[in-house]
Amino acid sequence: MKLIVQIPCLNEEKTLAATIKDIPRKIEGVDCVEILVIDDGCTDRTVEVAREMGVEHIVRFAGNRGLGYAFAAGIDRCLMLGADIIVNTDGDNQYVGSDISKLIEPIRTGRADIVIGDRQPDTIVHFSLLKKKLQTLGSRVVSRLATLEVLDVASGFRAYSREAAMRLVYSSGFDHTVDHVIQAGRKRMSVRSVSIGTNKQFRESRLFSSIWGFVLRSLGIMLRVYSSYQALKIFTTAGLITASLGVLIGLRFLYIFLFTTATRDLHIQSLILVAILLLAGFQMILTGIVADLINSSRSLLEDVSYRHRRLELTQITDHRHDRE
Repeated sequence: MKLIVQIPCLNEEKTLAATIKDIPRKIEGVDCVEILVIDDGCTDRTVEVAREMGVEHIVRFAGNRGLGYAFAAGIDRCLMLGADIIVNTDGDNQYVGSDISKLIEPIRTGRADIVIGDRQPDTIVHFSLLKKKLQTLGSRVVSRLATLEVLDVASGFRAYSREAAMRLVYSSGFDHTVDHVIQAGRKRMSVRSVSIGTNKQFRESRLFSSIWGFVLRSLGIMLRVYSSYQALKIFTTAGLITASLGVLIGLRFLYIFLFTTATRDLHIQSLILVAILLLAGFQMILTGIVADLINSSRSLLEDVSYRHRRLELTQITDHRHDRE
């Protein structure tokens, strides 16, 4: 069994050595542990530090492409290198490397497809009270959307089985953590959480300028990913609510028209509003049907992509074995 630990990096020369040093090279049940560093446009000595620390694999970008792109490129390279389990960790030494053995155990024993490290945000000293509450609330919301129970959705310390890594769809978006949890839930993958430790904070996060910026982006990702899988439900619900409001206003207009002596011309705007609401509701329902058909095609494309990737990786592995 081969384990590859990938570390996306952007100018992490001050902390990368400690991160790599903390990664265990021998783990029970694992034959080989290798490290992959993704250089996401570093302008410092990050790559040199990685080489000095004996890192086996390095993926380099000429410029900064973002965490989502770096993560996806790392996963792709890990699969090509024949990884059976892939662990993602951060280059800022936030996570305790010795917990990797705990993180991969459910995958190694066939009890999980994805394992996410639970930092227990309520106990992290350098987190503000607001951040602790938002982390907890966010994890509950995403867990509800994914129909899973994930205790720390924002944690970047996570492990993927080879099968899970091939099945997930990777985008270059801001935050893969939320995206993958919802995808895993919708694809009926087994996701587990394990308690992990964290090290002292060396620097502030560079992923977002403020906690509210992170919240807004995460909400956008939740809506985008969830609507990809539940478009019919979302648009039909919105359409029915809009049309129902139109029906209620229409009934009010009929009551005034039939049973009162009020000047009916004064309420003609209500009739116009009824028509607008009914048409908008009908249009939303039609949009939901079209989006659901598109989602069905997307699911087929994802399945074709998975089969193609699996076949391609099998050929690469067989070719490597033949050369050996």
